[in-house]
Amino acid sequence: MPQPGVDVPDRRGRTGLDRTGRDLERNPRVRVRDVRVLASNWYVTRTTAFDFQHADGTWTVEERETYDRGDGATILLYEPEVRTVLLTRQFRFPVYVNGHPDGMLVESAAGLLDEDDPETAIRREAEEETGHVVGDVEHVFDVYMSPGSVTERLHFFAAPYRRGDVLPGARTGLAEEGEDIEVLEVGFDDALDRIGRDIVDAKTIMLLQWAALRGPFSAGRAAG
Repeated sequence: MPQPGVDVPDRRGRTGLDRTGRDLERNPRVRVRDVRVLASNWYVTRTTAFDFQHADGTWTVEERETYDRGDGATILLYEPEVRTVLLTRQFRFPVYVNGHPDGMLVESAAGLLDEDDPETAIRREAEEETGHVVGDVEHVFDVYMSPGSVTERLHFFAAPYRRGDVLPGARTGLAEEGEDIEVLEVGFDDALDRIGRDIVDAKTIMLLQWAALRGPFSAGRAAG
């Protein structure tokens, strides 16, 4: 029976998704044996079998599942003079089903790259989610967010914004994608204090800590 994403187009018109990873040769201790597509709807779940050479020289056959949703980008929008940051709040079912009280997550603006480069993508996502048109951006770092099973690499950025250019409390997002996003203007020190309480999103925490240690609210930036 033809399999969507392999023999026939899936929901996004893709075929040949079982070929991803078969040609990897960068690590001589890893030899890919087989790749199978388990599911291909909007994103792709694969299982890959490979030979792995351990430190003692022995080889074993391993199998890993990977969830491929593409790469993404996120940005911290900040106002250095009044020490505020621009965040969002939206409903996230995965956290709701895994213990978050109401599923309404406070986050930095973010989204998938799709076919764009990281900077173009984050400019698009920032405007869609906050209403702010980003000027100059600073690339912060790139991080694998859940390397045990998720292939996504997230590109982190930061940029200043001007108060008055955005309206805190505004509702944004793409209605056709079911988005209903609230724009939040939060004092930076308050945001740091809320880490682990109602700011529990990893990318947001990483950007806030970067901003405090090396970014716009760090002692080094202030001295400069």
